[in-house]
Amino acid sequence: MKKFNLGKIENLINSFIYKYNIQNILLAISGGQDSIYLIKILEKLKKQLYYNHLQLSYIYIDHQWKNNSKKQIKHIINYTKLINANIIIYQINKITLSEDECRKYRYNIILQHAIKYEFKLIITGHNSTDKVETCIQNLFKGSGIESLNNLAMKSKIFQKIFVLRPLLKLDRAIIYWSCKTLYLPIWSDSTNYFYKIQRNRIRQELMPYVKQYLHKNIENNIQFLINNYHYQNEYIKQNVIKLYLKSKHDERTAINYTKINKQNFILQIKTIQLFCFHNLQIYLETQKIIKVIKKLNNKAINSSKIVSHGKFNFFIQNNWLYVSTKT
Repeated sequence: MKKFNLGKIENLINSFIYKYNIQNILLAISGGQDSIYLIKILEKLKKQLYYNHLQLSYIYIDHQWKNNSKKQIKHIINYTKLINANIIIYQINKITLSEDECRKYRYNIILQHAIKYEFKLIITGHNSTDKVETCIQNLFKGSGIESLNNLAMKSKIFQKIFVLRPLLKLDRAIIYWSCKTLYLPIWSDSTNYFYKIQRNRIRQELMPYVKQYLHKNIENNIQFLINNYHYQNEYIKQNVIKLYLKSKHDERTAINYTKINKQNFILQIKTIQLFCFHNLQIYLETQKIIKVIKKLNNKAINSSKIVSHGKFNFFIQNNWLYVSTKT
């Protein structure tokens, strides 16, 4: 089963390169088991005759969290030299332990690098364990259904730039033993044991406790839950788009709220959010949207401003919800 799954990973990357005619790939690496295994796969594909045009480049973001950061960079440079690969290393001068901040810095640097040097495909080493941990983190934050499955296998992030996460079907244990079998030089990252980082507490303490005392198949169950949420969210999104297209004004920045307030409450919220994002490129918080909906359902209101957000005013007139800029 493991060999079959690993073969599917290679086929996935192979078919993606062929489908989108990928000429160059940027692989975001950490030196850990996931990225080292991906390097092995990509270098193997590159050596195949029909991929002699493929250009590979590796990018590493140093957050300078640990004392041995320089040693880790040296390890990565030595390995990429061994396989005759190109690597770019960025250092983040602002040292922080906030995972959210570091993620934003990291993704912004990788995207800007890809845009500047015209990379069409970015590959990351996220695995199924990462997906489960991200779902748990978002549950703690009280995120909506759309955020519980925010690690997609493939996505388009900027014009013609794709992100591919080919290891999302494999868990950390399978990847670890695959690296051992191939004698790959895995770097043991000490930051994985910094318990000030929430993800590490989930991985090192919460999940082992749940497996031991509550449910041993918790990861599989969460994966099943994520898949169900994905299809439910897709159904909601399709209905939101239909409702928005039926209710929007043909000429002005407005929607007919009488066509919206008869719908399911979540459809009302999502339709107004889509209206704001499509026309104003702003994300209106759920609590503010609920305030808007309550006023829309107040039959006594006929013409008035109902809420403000930044430089925009939302007001109603007759059956329409309008948006105007503040003067």
